[in-house]
Amino acid sequence: MTFGTKTTHAEGEAEGGQIVRGHVKWFDAARGFGFVVSPEVERDILLHVNVLRNFGQGSIGDGSGVTLRVQRSERGLQAVEVLEVEEPSTEIDLPEGAPVPDYLQPIDESLPYLPARVKWFDKAKGFGFANVFGRSEDVFIHIEVLRRFGLADLGPGEAVCLRAVDGARGKLALEVRRWEHYVE
Repeated sequence: MTFGTKTTHAEGEAEGGQIVRGHVKWFDAARGFGFVVSPEVERDILLHVNVLRNFGQGSIGDGSGVTLRVQRSERGLQAVEVLEVEEPSTEIDLPEGAPVPDYLQPIDESLPYLPARVKWFDKAKGFGFANVFGRSEDVFIHIEVLRRFGLADLGPGEAVCLRAVDGARGKLALEVRRWEHYVE
């Protein structure tokens, strides 16, 4: 198994639209769209949730680096394909001396990726739960864990892969990735 970014076309290939690198200005999964900015183009690029889902993600964190195939329409630039999402930095930015929450502990790379399905996630509350396939216990997911790995939100029933540990009150996700990380 290989874990990393997914690239489907050679860089610079122009067939079907211009290839642009940029970063997510903002993305709202509930509204179904967001915008990407790039120094390579003069306008913001519309990123629709269906284009992102075709890449295997239902959300993307603000500031995430992306490579897109874009086309011009009468309404402006629009992403027609996500080619790559850059791996975000997993550095933890906490005030000096602040305790590190359990869910932001360093990740033991020997922990296996577990296939899971989101039970529910409430972005406003900042947390939710998933169930690992074949197990009945819930796994707690904090929004900061999603942000740490380039995700902004999760939908009920969404398939993900995660690394979890036993926390003080049950299973706790330390890493949450799009499903394709598990199957690649």
